[in-house]
Amino acid sequence: MAGRLSDKRIMITGAAQGIGLAIAQASAREGAGLYLIDTDELLLQQVAADLRTSGATVESSAVSITDEPAIMAAVIRAKAAIGPLNALINNAGINVFNEPLLTTDEEWQRCFDVNLKGAWNCCKAVLPDMIANGGGTILNIASTHAFTIIPHTFPYPLAKHALLGMTKSLGLEYAARGIRVNALAPGYVSTQKVIDYWNSFPDPDAAKAETMALHPGGRIASPEEIALAAVFMISDECPFMNATCLTIDGGLSVRQHG
Repeated sequence: MAGRLSDKRIMITGAAQGIGLAIAQASAREGAGLYLIDTDELLLQQVAADLRTSGATVESSAVSITDEPAIMAAVIRAKAAIGPLNALINNAGINVFNEPLLTTDEEWQRCFDVNLKGAWNCCKAVLPDMIANGGGTILNIASTHAFTIIPHTFPYPLAKHALLGMTKSLGLEYAARGIRVNALAPGYVSTQKVIDYWNSFPDPDAAKAETMALHPGGRIASPEEIALAAVFMISDECPFMNATCLTIDGGLSVRQHG
């Protein structure tokens, strides 16, 4: 029986670990052809090899999404390897957290280069073929930082607000060409980044407990739960969903206070 994504040829960025890895695994299970992007070449090669062992069609490139020519070249290689891409999941991103007046120009530039310009580099690389072939789907992995503000996380939420704006703009611009552009906004997810965040405190267990207590259900999401939503949004099961954002945070962002 064909999988839910058996007609999809997807480029996934930041695919070697965390949410990106979970999305790659879930997409492979649903029959997608995959082209994986990450900067960690060894880890990426291992992920690709593991997915091939499970029977998936997978190719990969160890490039940075901030390198526009390298991304353009990767899309050309993807087309030759698995066919023209008809789906893109912009997952790669970095945390840059500071107080506004303490933020350096380097931090500002790095934040926007990866979290916004990098996503645009990938969109710009895949859109021409999608338009020429009559349609496609782009999913930007945003964050609850795209519509809420946590003090001392500057300038990360600015970049994520802008990513949401780009999602809406591209979604409207290319809707008549058969292209859907949406965003997915996770809250806290049990990735290594979150574990590292807890470990930065004198009492990591207390920091973890505090995070869990913020959530109405008393827990945070697993990467696999985010991946399930991504599979739905990239599939043909929501053909009229466009230029919008789906929040997956267990109700955190609508809770006024604990």
